[in-house]
Amino acid sequence: MPGTRKLGRPTAHRNAMLRGMVTYLLANGKIETTLTRAKEVSALTEKMITIGKKNTLAARRQALAFITSEDVVKKLFDVIAPDYADKNGGYVQIYKLGPRRGDGAEMALIRLVATEEQTAKAEEKKGDKKSSKKAKKSGRNEKSAKAEKETKPETATESEGAEKSEETETPAAPESLAAPETPAVPETEEPKPAPAETENT
Repeated sequence: MPGTRKLGRPTAHRNAMLRGMVTYLLANGKIETTLTRAKEVSALTEKMITIGKKNTLAARRQALAFITSEDVVKKLFDVIAPDYADKNGGYVQIYKLGPRRGDGAEMALIRLVATEEQTAKAEEKKGDKKSSKKAKKSGRNEKSAKAEKETKPETATESEGAEKSEETETPAAPESLAAPETPAVPETEEPKPAPAETENT
């Protein structure tokens, strides 16, 4: 039964711990703790949300007497309680997580139940994120395609420019500017040795 567990602590320590955990749960939406503590926190959290649905000055003072943060009280009355206006109880869910490593204590995740509006908003956010990612990807693809198109004509023009430069570097020289041909030098005939005179016998 909620409110009867001692949790191994004196009364003042136990109340302070539970007040802090309820405040944290209302501020952040979920807590991971032991199963017995989660059961105590869930009961107290549902009481606070029920008080927040009254939205009177007396209810605000009652909530401020238990919750340790004024900002969380403001959030409770302005944001959390109006979301559960059409729901009577069952504002908190407890999920068992198995034994804790070390001492083997049963762990649990306690969180506020998401309303239909919150789930719709979450789905919208997911859809917006997916669409933005798709748009970014398509933008990147378009940019890469444009960059490729820009680089291709540049390379083509570079190759054409290289060909033109080669043509301009090696022009065909006109015949009038051609170097004059050197006349062929006739080979001089070597004098043949005179035949030896035959001795008269």
